Amino acid sequence: MKILMVLTSHDQLGDTGKKTGFWLEEFAAPYYVFKDAGAQLTLASPKGGQPPLDPKSDEPDFQTAATDRFKNDAAAQSALASTALLSTARAEDYDAVFYPGGHGPMWDLAEDRVSIALIEAFWKAGKPVSLVCHAPGVLRHVKDADGQPLVKGKRVTGFSNSEEEAVQLTQVVPFLVEDMLKANGGIFSKGDDWASYTVTDGMLLTGQNPGSSEAVAEALLAKLG
Repeated sequence: MKILMVLTSHDQLGDTGKKTGFWLEEFAAPYYVFKDAGAQLTLASPKGGQPPLDPKSDEPDFQTAATDRFKNDAAAQSALASTALLSTARAEDYDAVFYPGGHGPMWDLAEDRVSIALIEAFWKAGKPVSLVCHAPGVLRHVKDADGQPLVKGKRVTGFSNSEEEAVQLTQVVPFLVEDMLKANGGIFSKGDDWASYTVTDGMLLTGQNPGSSEAVAEALLAKLG
């Protein structure tokens, strides 16, 4: 079982002067779900090397058993520090793809032609595409075989407008995940803010927020059988 995990390379939170990147829990929780199941993992990002960590996700309030485990795992830290160039990744080499969120992906991966083509290749091959929190935003320009938005007519979730409002970044992000998914024809639903909530529609698996990361990863494993 080979799973590709795609992380952001973007570290600027719009014009705020603050840093962003990937959200630690959204990487660490799935990483260990996959690892403990015996999966072979490849980590990739647009620029390769060490992807930027959203500093907020490293604050004490956002630590979990998975993030604690990661901080004591030299092998995992080394793997993260040396992500492959996304341009070298091929859908045929993997059984599934997983995108952790954080605000970073909304700026780079959502517009990245390599990422868009890669997701379309996974989809065309009938392989699971899984994304959590802000990562469903990377589906913004992804099309199906008929040239329609991939999410059109599909049940999806992602970081909700109310959650974005709660973190006071509604006016900072390039677009709102919930609004984009709806505009592209997705059948959007959500749970309570910050509670674990996942949606599976065929080979498309989405999670609402950081607390949904582990559940999305487990749903992906179930899909892979």
